This record gives sequence, C-alpha cells and structure tokens, in this order.
Amino acid sequence: MPPDSPSPKYTALDDPLYDYLVSHRSPDDAVVDELREETARLGGSAVMQIAPDQATLLRILVSAIGARWAVEVGTFTGLSALAIARGLPPDGRLLCFDISEEWTAIGRRYWEKAGVADRIDLHIGPAAPALAALPEDAPIDFAFIDADKKGYPVYWDEIVPRLRPGGLVAVDNVLWEGEVVQSDKTGEDVEAIRAFNEQVLADDRVESVMLAVADGLTLARKRG
Repeated sequence: MPPDSPSPKYTALDDPLYDYLVSHRSPDDAVVDELREETARLGGSAVMQIAPDQATLLRILVSAIGARWAVEVGTFTGLSALAIARGLPPDGRLLCFDISEEWTAIGRRYWEKAGVADRIDLHIGPAAPALAALPEDAPIDFAFIDADKKGYPVYWDEIVPRLRPGGLVAVDNVLWEGEVVQSDKTGEDVEAIRAFNEQVLADDRVESVMLAVADGLTLARKRG
C-alpha cells in the first residue's frame, strides 16, 4: 500500500480468515465441544446456535463488567447461557427465557456437566410478560437478546429500564446476513431488525455500537 493511502477500515472475512480468527481465541473445553456436536445433529435448526467467537465474547464481557445478575431471551440448546454463566461469579444468577422444553433440555444437561446449573434459572414460556413482571428497579448487569426478531423492541423496552447504570445489553442478528442494507429484502424479520436497529440508535438511555461479529452483534451500555 502506498504511504499516502488511507488505512483499511475493515478486513473482509472469507472462510480461511474466519477459521484463523476462531482458532486464535481461548480454546473451548470438552463440554462446549460436545454441546456443539449434539446441536449440529439437529440439522437445520442448529443455525440458531451462536458462533464460537460470540460465546467467548459473551463470557469475557460478563466477567469484565463484574456482572452478578444476567438475563437472556432466547436460549436454544444453551451455549450462550453456558458462556454467560461461566462469566458470572459462583453466586451470580442468570435468568433465561425460551419457549422450547426440547431444545433447552439439551442445554440443561451441559450446564450440569459444566458445573454452572445452580447459576441458571430457566423460564419456559413467553418472555415479554415475565420480563414485565420483574421489579422495575431490578439491577440487571448484563442481558443477551437472541429470540424472535419481531419481539426485539418489546424485550428491549422491558430490559433497558431495569439495567443498572453501566450495564450491558448484547443483541444478536442485527445484520441479518447482510439483508439490512439490501433494499429488495422485505421479509418480516429483516424489516423488524431494521426498525429495531433504528430504535437502538435513537435511544438516548444508552450508548451503542454494532459489531461485525457473527451475524452482527449490537452492544449497548446504559448511561449512568
């Protein structure tokens, strides 16, 4: 690159570069490897599992902010919950919401194997009314949203007021495989994600950044 050329702002990831990226993080243990393998056997549904680097990032974020109480909306087979729970102290608590007994039953087994099941409370059923029933002054330290996309605004509006100053919210799939910038894509999910992304951008209760991690991850910090 010539000396007067601007520095590149990003590096496009192809498969070999992504494999390199994933391999240069703290390695997973046998529990995570087994959970990934069992989830992969679900076939097409396995796409709902978070990416390897995403799980590592969640664990690091939870630990870095000293979170003691976390909330997750959308648990699937439990990898994100496992990552978050491992970032919590032994007396920390994670409240998970999901609608599937079948998929979360897989997660329960691996939470037990990892020794973090006592940190996780799983609620089976719609998340919105359960979130609304939480105390209004609930000091949530960390939240992760990865569920039905049309529900994102509701989950956001229930979580943010209950987030402590300095607390974090992480939201998955905010790029929707790049369709957010493709004007010919008009499905319900991509339209919901576009609207939600603008909602976050306009919310002066938080400062936020959108990261090109996995399918796009928004991180928002509650202003103090």
